[in-house]
Amino acid sequence: MSLAEQKRVMANEQMDTTQKARQINLDANRYGTFAEIGAGQEVVRCFFRAGGAASTVAKTISAYDMAVSDAIYGPTDYYVSRHRLQSMLDYEYNLLLERLDKTRGGKTAFFAFADTVTTHREVGHGWLGVRFQAESGSDPSEIIIHVRMLDKESVRQQEALGLIGVNLLYGAFYSHREPEVLIRSLLDSLTWERVEVDLISFAGPAFVGVDNRLMALQLVRQDLTEAAMFTAKGEAVQWAEVLYHKPVLVLRGSFLPMTKATLDVLERALEHFVREPDLEGESPVVLMEMTLRQLTTGEQIDETDFLNRADMLSALGKTVLVSNFRRFHRLAAYLSRYTKRSIGLAVGASKLAEIFDESFYNENEGGMLGGLGQLFKNPARLYVYPHFDLASGHKLTVENFPIPPQLTHLYAYLRENRFIQGIENSSADLLSIRSQDVLSKIRSGDRSWEQLVPPLIVEIIKHDKLFGYRESLEPAAHAST
Repeated sequence: MSLAEQKRVMANEQMDTTQKARQINLDANRYGTFAEIGAGQEVVRCFFRAGGAASTVAKTISAYDMAVSDAIYGPTDYYVSRHRLQSMLDYEYNLLLERLDKTRGGKTAFFAFADTVTTHREVGHGWLGVRFQAESGSDPSEIIIHVRMLDKESVRQQEALGLIGVNLLYGAFYSHREPEVLIRSLLDSLTWERVEVDLISFAGPAFVGVDNRLMALQLVRQDLTEAAMFTAKGEAVQWAEVLYHKPVLVLRGSFLPMTKATLDVLERALEHFVREPDLEGESPVVLMEMTLRQLTTGEQIDETDFLNRADMLSALGKTVLVSNFRRFHRLAAYLSRYTKRSIGLAVGASKLAEIFDESFYNENEGGMLGGLGQLFKNPARLYVYPHFDLASGHKLTVENFPIPPQLTHLYAYLRENRFIQGIENSSADLLSIRSQDVLSKIRSGDRSWEQLVPPLIVEIIKHDKLFGYRESLEPAAHAST
């Protein structure tokens, strides 16, 4: 490829997928294998149609029979899974090097592309990945994505698979130095109505310094998905990997920072949740949710601030959910895609005003009744922590919440059937803590904040100088909390 061509490629001009596939075919440095299971050889078909594929495709394979697939890649419990995709990439990339490295190594950048996908009349999904040498002779790097294909016809889902596969390969080869650009390009020639990308994971020498937590945030910011998830270790995970057949408890918050009050909301809600008869003592998955609205100041998201919060939650061993769900029922509906078990939402009593505000609901979804129907199915339950108004000295609870008169009977029904439960064993000493006051103290050097934050978090904030921490020479003030 000439220097002029390389510059045009790196500029990522408005190229459709056929142009992208042909550009790769014309790149004499790229050579590799395509292995596709489940929805046809849709990705490699794009390269054959573009012309010149003989310069790019060393081998293409589809192993549809499970016995044949197992004989090649080893046994698996789930054929459309990250585990199967990883086995495919391992096997095909190693075989490629074994057969061709002696004759083409040093002058060819090898790659192995794989996908394992199921199409369905309602929603298809699958795993796609590429292991590739950024330059000939280099150690391999890897990108893995999980997609949901939202077209109603299988043939349209297959078409979308081909398009996003080409975009993934093109991005890996020519945009790996700019992962945010790579993410943005995944839906080229597609729309979010057709494909959702809810996981992306980067690994290898081409992505040194790339933080997969920030990449999860990018998926949500760039509207490739409404929510993305990562573990306490910072590993990108897909919803079903974490939630399948498991009860789940979610705490939504800014965690700026995590205070003793915030932790008490979670712990008291968890005590209520595990006593539910349908859990039978089973430990639920616990998710800490941060929404884009809680991460945004003005029009900007401070990535350092986001990572500070993620580091703090990681120290507590929590899985983090980054979402664009403003309304609680949207969160519950999303969770319900991946588990039919109980869902618990830990909330402060002040959030009840939002949940029972009729103007907050979309008429296209059935208004408030439709929204509450989505919120409380599975079943889902609200565990409501008291809210103390510092100005009036009034404590708001489930019992004294001022429900609008026209909703009195609905509210009573939800309470009597335990869809809404008050947290009765809250700590009175913690009700006056406000995260914004704690943050102000951290930044001003007022050490009294140390009494308002869990000890482990205190040490992390001080050691890593999170949230604009300013050291003070004054002794820490004693507080009842």
